[in-house]
Amino acid sequence: MSDGLPVMWMRGGTSKGGYFLASDLPADPAARDALLLGVMGSPDPRQIDGMGGGDPLTSKVAVVSPSHRAGVDVDYLFLQVFVDRAVVTDAQNCGNILAGVGPFAIERGLVAAQDGETPVTIYMVNTGQTATARVQTPGGTVTYAGSARIDGVPGTAAPVPIAFQDTAGSSCGALLPTGNATDVIDGTEVTLIDNGMPCVILRASDMGIDGSEPPEALEANAPLRARLEAIRLKAGPLMNLGDVADKSVPKMTMVSAPRAGGAISTRTFIPHRCHQSVGVLGAVTVATACLTPGAVGADLAVAGQGAVRPLSIEHPTGEMTVIVHLDGQGAAARTEVLRTARKLMLGIVFPAERT
Repeated sequence: MSDGLPVMWMRGGTSKGGYFLASDLPADPAARDALLLGVMGSPDPRQIDGMGGGDPLTSKVAVVSPSHRAGVDVDYLFLQVFVDRAVVTDAQNCGNILAGVGPFAIERGLVAAQDGETPVTIYMVNTGQTATARVQTPGGTVTYAGSARIDGVPGTAAPVPIAFQDTAGSSCGALLPTGNATDVIDGTEVTLIDNGMPCVILRASDMGIDGSEPPEALEANAPLRARLEAIRLKAGPLMNLGDVADKSVPKMTMVSAPRAGGAISTRTFIPHRCHQSVGVLGAVTVATACLTPGAVGADLAVAGQGAVRPLSIEHPTGEMTVIVHLDGQGAAARTEVLRTARKLMLGIVFPAERT
């Protein structure tokens, strides 16, 4: 790899990372992961010798390939490259990085652009689910300019609406992997839930915080972090995730009553850093918990009425609205979110060769 390899660096939602064609990466997962550690500059808290930004939200990778599945355009494998450990994991999806997959696929010739808007159906390899992103393509060319605004990203951009179906239990085998709306771990009531992202939902008040603290203050709270990690390690096996000590799931989301007119307020550890906003599929899972009778947070949420519920999930830098379509039994059948994406760089990356 001394000559480097092609990559497009993109912002997807409130994350950013490298987007690669699968054909440009080693087929062997171990060789691929070693290469990506060199691309990002991990392990190193600053990732100074690579492209990572010293934060889990900027140390992400999308691997994209043409799909041979009926009705699907491309396959998307998400890889989280740890910052300060030599770990690359495929244990989760990333709905923010997903927002850039459609534009990338069109730009790299995997999907033919239509005039106006191009739907791209994406198979999420990590969990075996599909999503459809609608990409703005006036004149048959991807545009990143537009008037859509999402909290956590400055300015505006072209909208990338994403619809999800059949995400319940995508990683854990069931929406509620224990079969319970609530469980108790280390004396704390929790909801173990997976509607696209395995999450442990806890009341902020039960963790000794009020839920309005900035991420930096929560990260500096060593007793809180230790308690969250102890609960997370016990939640992993209960959620059919096994030993999660070296995994980036489940996410730990503390909820409190909304403060800015939304449905619920959140603070999420992902799992060892506090998210500056909230992940897309994490927000979908939290919204689902808000609509699940008996779940932690359902008693705090302002969830509205009707078969279609727009739920505003508040987070440290604003909110993310999740539109939940309920079936006849009141369960979440389909969800939609609005994201944006932007191409940052197209070129050749030169990974470090570790010895």
